[in-house]
Amino acid sequence: MPDLHQLLLFVVAGWLLNLTPGPDVLYIVTQSLRAGVRSGLVAGLGVTAGCFVHMFAAALGVGALLAASASAFAALKWLGALYLLWRGLKLLLAPTPQAPVDLEAAAREEPAASPWAVFLGGFWTNVLNPKVAIFFLAFVPQFIAPDAGDKALAFVLLGTLFNVNSVPVNAGWAVAAAWMARRDAVQRGMHWLDRACGVLFVAFGLRLALADIPSS
Repeated sequence: MPDLHQLLLFVVAGWLLNLTPGPDVLYIVTQSLRAGVRSGLVAGLGVTAGCFVHMFAAALGVGALLAASASAFAALKWLGALYLLWRGLKLLLAPTPQAPVDLEAAAREEPAASPWAVFLGGFWTNVLNPKVAIFFLAFVPQFIAPDAGDKALAFVLLGTLFNVNSVPVNAGWAVAAAWMARRDAVQRGMHWLDRACGVLFVAFGLRLALADIPSS
């Protein structure tokens, strides 16, 4: 496990990355607008459950790859670095939206669903997004010490911490959804959040690219 400084960095980075708007956030927001905060909270729990599927699948692969050889570690490292750099540059270069999205109108397009259906919707929205699996492979290994005895276990523990930390962020999106939808200035401000997260992605990509490759 990382030391206290690295662990705090991991927590803060996780919060910032979970704030980045995407399909999961849009699903939570629209459910909250459609049926209230409770529905948005259930949607967020479904998204978190989907993240655990990606985490365990990635942990099995990462544990095998990192234990196999330095070449496997290097391949994973460059794959992760390139993905993080691509995602960061995409956020930094994205055009500034000229008008806010009418989330309230989008939410009215579908009828209200049962809590279980809302949960499953969030679950599958996350599980069927391959970028989430790649993200876990790219982000979490940076905080695993090269001399860690059980890298797969360390991956699971860090992944669990990341997922648990996402719960209050998802809840915040649900609570704030109706308020945000009625304020153009707040929605335009999301552009600057994208820029900040883009810088963070690029920084982590460079850090991963420059990381030492442990010997076999």
